Amino acid sequence: MIEFAPLNIPLRRRVQTAAVVQWLFSFIALAQCCLAVFILLSLSDLWFLAALYAVWLYVDRDTPVRGGRRSSWVRGWRVWRHFRDYFPLTLVKTVDLDSKLNYLFGFHPHGVLVAGAFGNFCTKLSEFEKLFPGLTPYLLMLPFWFRVPFFRDYIMCAGLVSSDKRSASYLLSRPGGGNAAVLAIGGAPESLEARPGALTLQLLSRKGFIKLAIKHGSPLVPVFSFGENELFNQMPNPQGSVLRGAQERLQKLMGVALPLFHARGVFQYSWGLLPFRKPVCTVVGRPILVSRDPSPTREEVDRVHALYLNGLNQLFEENKESYGIEKHRHLSFI
Repeated sequence: MIEFAPLNIPLRRRVQTAAVVQWLFSFIALAQCCLAVFILLSLSDLWFLAALYAVWLYVDRDTPVRGGRRSSWVRGWRVWRHFRDYFPLTLVKTVDLDSKLNYLFGFHPHGVLVAGAFGNFCTKLSEFEKLFPGLTPYLLMLPFWFRVPFFRDYIMCAGLVSSDKRSASYLLSRPGGGNAAVLAIGGAPESLEARPGALTLQLLSRKGFIKLAIKHGSPLVPVFSFGENELFNQMPNPQGSVLRGAQERLQKLMGVALPLFHARGVFQYSWGLLPFRKPVCTVVGRPILVSRDPSPTREEVDRVHALYLNGLNQLFEENKESYGIEKHRHLSFI
């Protein structure tokens, strides 16, 4: 039976829902719309505009791996305040970070659509700059999306940059520090595990980010987003199932996963693609200092990787009960 939303919902909540609708559209359909506009423009009498933009794409091809082109205006849009308040989203600092250093933030869990990472690191409404003065956050995203006309320019305005190694190296090698490269370590495969109650992280075999941090001498900062996996349900896709096999093949082919998620609708609470109104609290942990080594050995990478796992686990254990996770529950690494 469908549970419809009551008619007397306050206007502010309706505005919050509208803000999340536009965010969801940007995540799952805006890139396709931008590509369609470019193709239609190419086939119309205005083809020369598409040709000029194609030239611009070539000239501007390295911008996503050289810090992007963030816009303070876009990051400060009022719509992001409503987006933040829908859940709501909050950002918590555990220790001060030295703005003279460049950091690599490891964001966990990926969730379905990394709502916490976007809201806290791609908009001004989380007040990241006040919590960590002198640091500028950059959320790393699959290089694939920076090849889509028009869409690439929009996401760069929010502070998104390519997750290409050159991009992360550019941020971490900045003289004088001040950069925080934010990477969802579990990536697309982890999104296939995202469902309420899930505490499994794809981390045991992921050591590339460790090696990168050591090469640049950048401290690693574990970040855990409590509530991230509570935002959506997902179709059952256990390992070995036909659906999971198809999803994994798609991920290997295109680099993107296709979690079949659902939650609530705009005017009813029974089914839809909007996330649930669940609080998401993103906690930034203590930095793990590393010594710079341009050619780290496997043993050194393994050692720092173990330190990172311990730091992340400690961050989770110290905060889990404050965010509604039972004392007997623990993280699982695969």
